[in-house]
Amino acid sequence: MTTTTEKAQVLRERGRWADLSADERDDLLTRGTSAIFDPQLRESVLEIVEDVRANGDAALVRALEKFDGCTVAPQDIKVTAAEFAAARAQVSDELLAAIRDSIAHVRRFNEQLVAKGDWSFETAPGLTVGEKVSPIASAGLFVPSGKGSYPSVLVQIGVPAVVAGVPEIAVVVPPVPGSGGEVDPAVLVVADELGLTNVFRANGPAGIAALAFGTETVPKVRKLCGPGSPPVACAQLEVQRFGTVGVVLLGPSESLVLADDSADPRLLAADLLNEAEHGPDSTSVLVTDSPGLLAATQAELARQLQELPEPRRTYAGRALGVNGGVVLTRDMAEGAEVANAFAPEHMQLVAREEEAVLDLVVDAGEVLLGQNTTVSMANFVIGCPASLPTSGYAKVSSGITADAFRKWTAVAKADRPALEATAQTVFAFCDHEGFPAHAASVRARLEA
Repeated sequence: MTTTTEKAQVLRERGRWADLSADERDDLLTRGTSAIFDPQLRESVLEIVEDVRANGDAALVRALEKFDGCTVAPQDIKVTAAEFAAARAQVSDELLAAIRDSIAHVRRFNEQLVAKGDWSFETAPGLTVGEKVSPIASAGLFVPSGKGSYPSVLVQIGVPAVVAGVPEIAVVVPPVPGSGGEVDPAVLVVADELGLTNVFRANGPAGIAALAFGTETVPKVRKLCGPGSPPVACAQLEVQRFGTVGVVLLGPSESLVLADDSADPRLLAADLLNEAEHGPDSTSVLVTDSPGLLAATQAELARQLQELPEPRRTYAGRALGVNGGVVLTRDMAEGAEVANAFAPEHMQLVAREEEAVLDLVVDAGEVLLGQNTTVSMANFVIGCPASLPTSGYAKVSSGITADAFRKWTAVAKADRPALEATAQTVFAFCDHEGFPAHAASVRARLEA
């Protein structure tokens, strides 16, 4: 018979961080990546990728029929103007207002980034250095559709591309499950609000391949991004190998909450469920130095989990009880160590010494401070990037902002005195590294 205590164990209790073995730590820290790099998954995804690379639209049609159960003619891969118009009528006034509010917040954040623009300064008398900033030529945006409708994803990755000034933007969206090929009307409304008319219906991995290589209908792009399931993330990794497209890897959703006993366990449970409900491959982790807070949170989670409808309840149970869980630490400093090791996509920090703990956190896609700053707010309206690196990639990369769609070209100019002042440094390196022509290019000017 199941006891009350057993019922309360929603969070997988992994033990104290200091006592965990290397394998036990690795089991927590490598969430998501094992699925993405699964050999069988890679083989099946690569088959789709190669089909699209070789056969274009015909492969997209095959993938839609096989994986989405819908028959779409090649000429119908691109969403029509009539579909855009019909989508408007299917979106409520409340959702339209929310879409516009979200776009406005994300736009303001990104406009602050691009306002910096080109820069230069005189690094030595007569020698000016700087950078010229320009948008990439084209971008491909992937918006998932398998487990629900996600117009917010297009807001989060589409607004930065538009604000960056990318001249050609293509959007790929898998059809709504069971719709016979219909693209989510709310996603189309976001695209319309952003002036994005190149929207294509395609299965996840096949759509990624279409953006990477181009087909008769879908344009080839130079950079693509968008969150998705392990097959989508695997496809993004595979197309990079061909060297034709850059990819921002965004895998299954994940969050980590670092909290001391000042946290309200009722709110803490609600926040842990926030990302946990995304899907069976999501991960939610609690890190705390308070056994009492853990016990109270377990009880709240058991209660709140039962209030979720299916399939969200099952998704959340797996994200908390299998993929994620809870780690106990000696103090909040060690908690920050765990957070950095995990490098979460979304992180919430609840602590008395908030600023002191924040100073210790260096690896996270975003850090939300206090229990009034929820992940759901960040996902939909705050304006900071919500499409963030997952699976530990926050250690080396950042969220999707306008900077993800721009590039920096170094620019320098030297006058004659600056040429003369730097000549000896050039000659010394040329002599050591064996480049006489390098040295001659400077001497020719000094002798003129």
